[in-house]
Amino acid sequence: MGKPLLLILFFFSIIFTFDAYGQRKNLQTKSISESITIDGKLNESIWNSAAVATDFLMLEPDNGRPISSEKKTDVRILYNNDAIYVAALLYDDDPKKILKEMTQRDNFGTADYFGIFINGFNDGQQDFRFFVSASGVQMDCLATEGNEDYSWDAIWDSEVSITEFGWVVEMKIPYAALRFSNAEKQTWGVNFYREIKRDRQKYTWNLIDMKIGATLPQTGQLEGIENIKPPTRLFFIPYSSFYVENSEEGTDNKFKAGMDIKYGINDSFTLDAILVPDFGQTKYDNVVLNLGPFEQQFNENRPFFTEGTDLFNKGELLYSRRIGGSPSVYLSSTDENIIASNPSSVNLINAVKVSGRTSKGLGIGVLNAVTEKTYGNFRNTQTNETTKVVVEPLTNYNILVLDQRFNQNSSVALVNTNVTRNGEFRDANVSAIVYDLNTKNNKFNLTGDFKYSYINEYGDNDNQEGINTAIQIGKKGGKWRYNAGGSYVSKKYDANDLGITFINNFHGVYTNIGYRILNPNSIFNTFKINTNYYAEFQNTTGRLQKGEINIDFNSTSRKNDYYALAVYINPLETYDFYESRVDGRYVNIPKNIYSSIYFSSNYNRKFALDITPYCTITSEKNRASYGLKIAPRYRFSNRLLMNYMIEIYNQNSDRGWVAFDNNDIIFAERDRRTLTNELGLKYAMNPKMTLNLAARHYWSYAENNQYLTLQNDGTLASNSTFTVNKNSNFSTWNFDLSYSWWFAPGSQISVLYRNNATDFRTEIDRRLGNNFKNLFDNNLNNIFSISIRYFIDYNSIKNKF
Repeated sequence: MGKPLLLILFFFSIIFTFDAYGQRKNLQTKSISESITIDGKLNESIWNSAAVATDFLMLEPDNGRPISSEKKTDVRILYNNDAIYVAALLYDDDPKKILKEMTQRDNFGTADYFGIFINGFNDGQQDFRFFVSASGVQMDCLATEGNEDYSWDAIWDSEVSITEFGWVVEMKIPYAALRFSNAEKQTWGVNFYREIKRDRQKYTWNLIDMKIGATLPQTGQLEGIENIKPPTRLFFIPYSSFYVENSEEGTDNKFKAGMDIKYGINDSFTLDAILVPDFGQTKYDNVVLNLGPFEQQFNENRPFFTEGTDLFNKGELLYSRRIGGSPSVYLSSTDENIIASNPSSVNLINAVKVSGRTSKGLGIGVLNAVTEKTYGNFRNTQTNETTKVVVEPLTNYNILVLDQRFNQNSSVALVNTNVTRNGEFRDANVSAIVYDLNTKNNKFNLTGDFKYSYINEYGDNDNQEGINTAIQIGKKGGKWRYNAGGSYVSKKYDANDLGITFINNFHGVYTNIGYRILNPNSIFNTFKINTNYYAEFQNTTGRLQKGEINIDFNSTSRKNDYYALAVYINPLETYDFYESRVDGRYVNIPKNIYSSIYFSSNYNRKFALDITPYCTITSEKNRASYGLKIAPRYRFSNRLLMNYMIEIYNQNSDRGWVAFDNNDIIFAERDRRTLTNELGLKYAMNPKMTLNLAARHYWSYAENNQYLTLQNDGTLASNSTFTVNKNSNFSTWNFDLSYSWWFAPGSQISVLYRNNATDFRTEIDRRLGNNFKNLFDNNLNNIFSISIRYFIDYNSIKNKF
């Protein structure tokens, strides 16, 4: 790291000191010996002796306004040696209008809900948040500044009841679900949250001032907890799964068994391990016809890699789909008699992660995963002999994060990712320093990073080193907000072994100015407008890769309908250095304007609608694209909800790479049509049992009208000699019908029926029915699976042994 950057960090670490965030409310709790039944009725007389937290203040939309007397909210807390107990009386002048849609766990839906935010170290760095809706559904998350991780699930009890004055919440939160110190006397950070859904109003007990950029330090305090000890946090989650898979190759039965282990190493740190993982019931990927130069990026749906991963996302160096993803070597057929087959993924053997944060604000995260040695095959069609070839050796993935928070609003992190492959294969290492520094009032901010990548020498490849750095400074509090920054990425920077990097070899500068209202006016509940200016240049030639002027507007009306408008203007011709697939070659991109309008009606209504028309117009004749996305939803009852989405996207006279022909780079002028249909149904039998259906059909074709040869100056010349059919007609189908029952705390039975199919061909068929039929005629796969997971708390069984 250079001296200027070190001086900047030192300067900001001195002047960015903590300042109080305003008056913090205090709530006194008391120890009890009486038993409390969690039934949502508050029959125990001990509740009457507890201090009351009241006088809630609005968070949104009218920040700071006191709650009305008709919606008064009173909260009490008691505790014993095992847990804290929370009771909330939520008054409502019209209880019949309380919204209470029943959903899956961690899905808020269209319902009123109450929540408690707990910080056992009272350090403004991490909240444990527990919510319950008016229908009795639980939601919980780990919250750090700017991030809420709802993949984290704790074991706690809650019940609600609707009354003639409103509704009542009762909670029991065991200490095993929290983190706090061993101090004899405890002071916790605490806040209470209420949302009145029909009015789209959110309230907190301690004011969260929206003029301030950080929310976590703006809590009240819970006092009076004494002589409690953190319990042993040791949980076992054994599972067993049975799969029946039917495809054109026959029927295959599989049985899997394994275990997840969670262990609290101390007050702050937790170890998570998966032994013999099973991800067979994760959500399907939304695969598309990808004609561009970059891979398609997929969401992570595996719980181990989504739960408690805030630390590991520092610096954006982790793309966890690399672990157990595609092999690093791809086999190609050598001639017409030698056919290659490649595995689509690599099996994960096991994975472990340790994460937590000390009382001094040091966050430490270590994640390690091992994938197995994997083979592809060459098959000789004349002799039928098969030769196995290693496409991915035994591989170790590791990430280490050290994140020091200070002043409750700033941090500096060191991150390292490492991928080691056994034998003569590519190894990779990426290191980074990441900083986020804020002034004492959280209005001004300096962020940035410096990343260094190293790829080892292997085969015919030399060692490869690269850097990636960015810096931004700006104002993030108040009505007017602005920032400016720049970035530089060297030609050989590569983080793709455990991260994802699309482009390198560029530098860019940008500035952004925005305005928002902090309280409603006569027209809007919320209103934001931003304008952004960005210029990006290729390092080697200095040519302009991007030159954009962007304007974004979004607002919520007084009836809580949402509106947004975006206009992205590229007023200059730019140069694409990636579409050619050849280093140093580029294609000219014409001037263009993209615009979109988004409308989303208030989801409180039984029928709601999202609609988005969008288009791109270029300076080239007939070269344009346009699309329309419509997503209606209908809530038949508090138990049954239907979502549907249809999107139509057309590209006219698009130009893109299709092939190499000797030394020529062949492009095509093509028309492309894409149609996507998605259907979702949810039926909740009770707060712990749901039935879900998700179906998706995607169809896209690209028809090449003429072939073109890329010239050295980036223009395209007509090519009459290349005649290979490079059309694309692709469709895919996914259908999931799942049943989920949380039959005991932390324990779940899941039943899934899934079928899926994919069809690709070079003959264009514009008839939707034929493309749909081809999917089911050729390669429909059917999977039926049952999975049982059982949660075992060491504290509940230790006395039995």
